[in-house]
Amino acid sequence: MNSISFYIVPCMMVIIITFGIAKKIDVFDSFISGAKEGVHSTFSIVPSIIGLITAVSMLKASGFLDIFSSFLSLLFKHLGIPTPIIPLMILRPISGSGSLALLDSILSNFGPDSFAGRVASVLMGSTETTFYAVTVYLGSVNIKNSRHAIPAALLADLSSFILSCIFVRMLFYGT
Repeated sequence: MNSISFYIVPCMMVIIITFGIAKKIDVFDSFISGAKEGVHSTFSIVPSIIGLITAVSMLKASGFLDIFSSFLSLLFKHLGIPTPIIPLMILRPISGSGSLALLDSILSNFGPDSFAGRVASVLMGSTETTFYAVTVYLGSVNIKNSRHAIPAALLADLSSFILSCIFVRMLFYGT
């Protein structure tokens, strides 16, 4: 199996080049025009990414995450959501690297087989860094008004937060 994965990328490159030659497409010019579009897209979303990174850094440094987590822990405790997961729930839609650091902290402190560790793992796999994704996707096509994209994505994240707790409890603890 390891040798198959080693050959996948070179085989795909040969298939694409062969297909382009068969269809009489100038493969190199197509590659260059695609690379130009990629560079243009990258530079068009840089201001949005810088703003998002600045906002996340300010959120972490201000201590807001800790204050908001302690406020929400009173509510979530009654819903059966583990307290260590709350900062991850808040940060996951905003920052992928920050939420990955929180996941590492949860797994180190509570263990991967703990309820908090399992919920955190399922949560990380079932949610998206919503604001980053919206920034990149809408910014790359110059859409300024996101309309319903952000509320719908945040609602999907919220349902993933709640369902990750429910399914981990059902699958591993039978309640």
